[in-house]
Parts: sequence; C-alpha cells; structure tokens
Amino acid sequence: MEEVRLSAAWVATHSSHVTVDSTGIERAVDAINGSVPKVEWDFEGIHYFDNGPLTVQYLFVLDALNFCFWPDKDLSYDHLASGLKAAIQNDKSVFNADRLQTYTGPQLRELLKWPRPLPLEDERVRLLHEVGLELERSFGGKAANLVESCGKSAASLVALIARHFPGFRDHSVYKGHQVFLYKRAQIFAADLWGAFKGQGYGEFNDIGAVTIFADYIVPAVLRQLGVLKYSSSLAGKIEANKEIDSGTEEEVELRACSIYAVEKMRDLIKMKSGKQVLSVELDLWLWSFGIQSQSLLHHRTLSIYY
Repeated sequence: MEEVRLSAAWVATHSSHVTVDSTGIERAVDAINGSVPKVEWDFEGIHYFDNGPLTVQYLFVLDALNFCFWPDKDLSYDHLASGLKAAIQNDKSVFNADRLQTYTGPQLRELLKWPRPLPLEDERVRLLHEVGLELERSFGGKAANLVESCGKSAASLVALIARHFPGFRDHSVYKGHQVFLYKRAQIFAADLWGAFKGQGYGEFNDIGAVTIFADYIVPAVLRQLGVLKYSSSLAGKIEANKEIDSGTEEEVELRACSIYAVEKMRDLIKMKSGKQVLSVELDLWLWSFGIQSQSLLHHRTLSIYY
C-alpha cells in the first residue's frame, strides 16, 4: 500500500483539475474533534457471516463484483451484498470455484434476483470466471487459503491478489507515472477485518497500512466537506452528469487526491489529538455519510475497479 500512498501523493502535487485544500482539511478534522464517528461494518445485516471460510469465499466474490452500480439508478451495493448473501444461504456451494467458472449473465442476475442486465454484466461474469479459475489453480479453490497465505499482513494480501487476479489490478498511468489505487483488493482486506472484528481471518498486523477505497462516493463527500476543490470544467461535467472516461487525468485525480487528502486528515488527527485513526474507519464514516445524502453529486465513470 506504500505504492498507493506515494503515487497518490505524486498525483496530488501535479494535479490540474482537483486540489486538496489544507483549510478544508483543518475544518473537517476540527469537526471530527479527535474521534471519527463510529460506523459498524455490517450495515443492517446485509452481509453473509458464519465466522468461517465460507464467509471469506462470500466476501471475495462480493468484492470481485463490487463496482459500477450508478448506470442503473435502482441498483446499489446493498443489492449486491444482500443478493449474494441470500444465494449462499440457499445453497452453500453456490460460490465453489468450479461453479464460479461457469456462470452466465442471466444466471448471475438470477442469483441476485435482479430483473434486467447489470451494468458491465459481461465484465462481472468474466471476473467471476477469473476468480474461480485462479482460486482452483493456486489456492485449492478457497479464498480462505489465499488469506491464510498472507501471514496476517493486509499489504501482503493486496499484493497477492494483484499478482494472481488481473481483474483486481487497479492501476493507471498519469502524466507518464504509474499510479496504484487497488480499491477492491484493499476493501477485501478491510471487509475481512470488519467482518471478523480483527480476529481469525480478519487479523492483520498492518491494517493501518490500508488506505481509503477510492470510488465515486468518497471524492464527492470530501468535496462537500471542502477538502477537495474541483476546476470549473470538472465541476461542470459532474453537475451535468457527463461521463468521465476511465484513466483520464480528471478521473485519476479524483481518486488519487481523495487518498492523499484522507492521509493528510489522518496525520492531522494524530497531531491534534494524539490518536491513531485508521483509513478504514475514516472511509466507513465518509462512505456512510455519502450514501445518506440525497444531494450528493458524484462523477460517473464506467470502470471495473470501483
């Protein structure tokens, strides 16, 4: 995750469309007043949890599919999490590695009880196949074996996922520099940590190394808090609901500057209060704040990474 921090900082210092506002960071941190509002990981019981390896399998499938809901205004992360939960409660073998390799778009829709094609449905099916194939080939078919092989290190887990599963390689090139963002790989580590409450499969000795998960919601919340400022051209595109292409300078800046800004918030909280705050905790708070806002305007990018 150090690559994520360093490359996000490089983008933030060379950014043309997004600015990290130090005054806005001060105000946001003062509002937090040394204590990030506590947000429970499992919002209203939408996730499957049995305290064992089946939960790990469920979470890995969930995070393989955890992207791009906005093109369908009725679809949300909650539908994905609860739909997969109902599927595994109905059939414990539904996410076996061999079965993951055979799903079609209509079958995935049936699992989720979704009445129409999903956004980027072909990509979702491709990623299910990829996960099933590589789990079977390298990890005995079980995501739990993947987790156990990381030696209780979230950083090692993210690196392992990126090495074995191309669909999790959340990279961009920005002004000639490689940028690493790793949203879905990092959120898998965070989901394990949250679900298992830092024990068992969720025990990581370096959970503090995880950054926020750069998506649509967090940049929009940071802008609302005055932490991020947008150029007039970028603001105009977002306010007009115009699509911003994946990998463009604007899109990379939105995500990378969000990571950099929250790292600065963490540093300032520690300096002012002496308390060590996890990026995971800040992300949960920002994301829950965002999904409760009726007026939040976010950028729109077709992407498998968030």
